[in-house]
Amino acid sequence: MSAGRLPITTRITLFTSAVAAVLSALLAISLMIAVDRFTAANLRAEVAAAGGRVALQVERGRLDFPLADRPHRNIQVVDAQGRIIATTPALQGKPVMWRFVPDGRRAATSVVCGGTFPRGECDIVVAQRAHRQGGDWVVYSASPFVPPWRNVRLIAAVIGGAVLLVVVVTCLGRRTAAASLRPVTAIQTELDVINLTSPGQRVPVPPSRDEIQHLAESVNRTLERLETAMRQQRRFASDASHELRTPLAAMRAQVEDVLLAGESREVVAVARSLLPSLDRLQAITTDLLTLSRLDARAPADHRPIDLAELVDEELDQRGPAKNVVRRLDHGTEILGDRLQLSRLFGNLLDNAERHAATTIVVTVRAEPADPGHPHGSAVAEVLDDGPGVPRDQREVVFQRFTRLDTARSRDVGGTGLGLPIAREIAKCHGGTLAIEDSPSGARFVLRLPLRTGE
Repeated sequence: MSAGRLPITTRITLFTSAVAAVLSALLAISLMIAVDRFTAANLRAEVAAAGGRVALQVERGRLDFPLADRPHRNIQVVDAQGRIIATTPALQGKPVMWRFVPDGRRAATSVVCGGTFPRGECDIVVAQRAHRQGGDWVVYSASPFVPPWRNVRLIAAVIGGAVLLVVVVTCLGRRTAAASLRPVTAIQTELDVINLTSPGQRVPVPPSRDEIQHLAESVNRTLERLETAMRQQRRFASDASHELRTPLAAMRAQVEDVLLAGESREVVAVARSLLPSLDRLQAITTDLLTLSRLDARAPADHRPIDLAELVDEELDQRGPAKNVVRRLDHGTEILGDRLQLSRLFGNLLDNAERHAATTIVVTVRAEPADPGHPHGSAVAEVLDDGPGVPRDQREVVFQRFTRLDTARSRDVGGTGLGLPIAREIAKCHGGTLAIEDSPSGARFVLRLPLRTGE
């Protein structure tokens, strides 16, 4: 997954973690350098103090043994001719620590590795002058210096502290990002809830005066405009459907009166030719009104329904236009509006009867849970043995007033709204309606949530 596809909270957390890691590493290095310098300075002061004590004794003409008060500390007293006058036991018989003397100062300091000292060991050596008759003597004092990075405990503590700091900063960064984006999540949640059934709802506006507040206000203004446009569209569809029904009914009555009156053959022929068009107009008007109500998500009476029983009843009410094979598993219960579901199956069966060659297979069964239906789904299939629907046209047939320019378009009674109405009813019941693959013909598959035991 690329960085652009990661959630914003994750990206902010990763960025915070990376910055914290870099800063923690720099802080750890700085801390180690500071500890190194502090330790070296303290050790240098202690070594200088030990050598200064011996130098004072040399100036007074006497030496107190042992010269060093600590086991790892070494001291050498060198006279003006460069001879070692006194030394600690560890350097007995060894040459002078290092050939350097204070130049114009009382003391000089250097770090000496190897030589007089064991291989791989580095010592801080301080040389101090001691005034004696016959020339200045030099007192060398030394102590092993162990860099902080060789101290396992110190390294573990520094690394552990750096890791802990990265974790803490990362957690704080994630919490801060999540808190900052929480209003966005609330807006998203509310937008998911807002649909055609609740167009009057608005997203919450956070009290903070920031970009998120401006976003929420902009979204609410957009929702208000959309609600107004939807209201106007529904009102137009509903009003147009109602207004069309009255003149269409009057026209049909007049045509039927002409037929009953038995006037001239020409008039009767015209009247008979007008009846199918009037029937189609009335069907379109009725379907438009139905779609308008479905778009408005008018409240429906959802009750427990045995889907197989409902399909059985719908099939029993029809004449034997085509051979119908029933494969119905009774006991497949859903929650739904009986009239709407009857309309849905009626539209599917009408479509199948118009395009089937000889046989229609109707199946109802229950399927186990899936991501779309966590409690399982009731599946109803209507399969005809007609010419079928091309794969690239399977969504087109659900668009309003769509009729394919294929063999399936020889539709003498269709309005182009039956399948869109069926899909809208499926959506109102929390289900789906689609065309799926089949060996031959068109296979319409309806999936609805199974009724739970609650």
